[in-house]
Amino acid sequence: MDTREFRKIIYANYKEAGRVFPWRQDGRQDIAWGVLVSEFMLQQTQTHRVIPYWERWMGLWPKPPDLAKASLETVLREWSGLGYNRRARYLRECAKVITEEHGGMVPGTPEELLPLPGIGAYTAGAISCFAYNYPAVFIETNIRATLIHFYFQGSSDKVSADKVSDTEIFPILETVLDRKNPRKWYWALMDYGAALKKVTVNPNRRSAHYTRQSPFTGSFRQTRGRLIRTLASEGPASAKELAARTGIETESLYEALEALQKDSLVAEEDGMYRIGAM
Repeated sequence: MDTREFRKIIYANYKEAGRVFPWRQDGRQDIAWGVLVSEFMLQQTQTHRVIPYWERWMGLWPKPPDLAKASLETVLREWSGLGYNRRARYLRECAKVITEEHGGMVPGTPEELLPLPGIGAYTAGAISCFAYNYPAVFIETNIRATLIHFYFQGSSDKVSADKVSDTEIFPILETVLDRKNPRKWYWALMDYGAALKKVTVNPNRRSAHYTRQSPFTGSFRQTRGRLIRTLASEGPASAKELAARTGIETESLYEALEALQKDSLVAEEDGMYRIGAM
């Protein structure tokens, strides 16, 4: 497809039906920090669930030094319900590094962002782009859906036997990137992909990286989350007390507590478990 025609289609949809989120406010003084917080929260979490959490967090901790001073227990309590609690720990650690090594200012390039806790290639690219309009090349699920839909159409809506790899998509992303306003361009790509999934078979089913998320109810993730929520809201407890509070069976309880200790989310001393101190 011709690049100019592709951009025309994407931008026309954005003008007509672009989504509005609080972290997309260009004029905010705290835009870089707000973008970073949003990117941590949006990992594997739907946007409508993130909005109230993001707004509350930005009210509590409007700058990195504010979050850096908060206890892990408080941070996890405010995170409760978003899931994947390691993200909250990494976000707090990130705030500490930004405060101590970057003067409280979020770095502006992917290369500077990558060493920060919890930040990978996508997150580094997204933060630099959405916070500073940096022309990074990165991909996530909605961007992937848009590019597959336009550039890797199969003969039918059925899953293709030849899965599309991100390595095939990246050169196209580099070519079509609007370097004059990459921030707006990526917003438009994401919004097109999000809309596309509602009206057709998800193009990402033709991606080599496509996986179905396992159900949350009854999962190990749910068990971990229940323990974190209980310890953050009700304080330290023994394994027996935790079992009584949560109704988690003994074997699953100890397995989850061991995993949480490895992730530095929970600490144990003299048989008492608590939110881990950092």
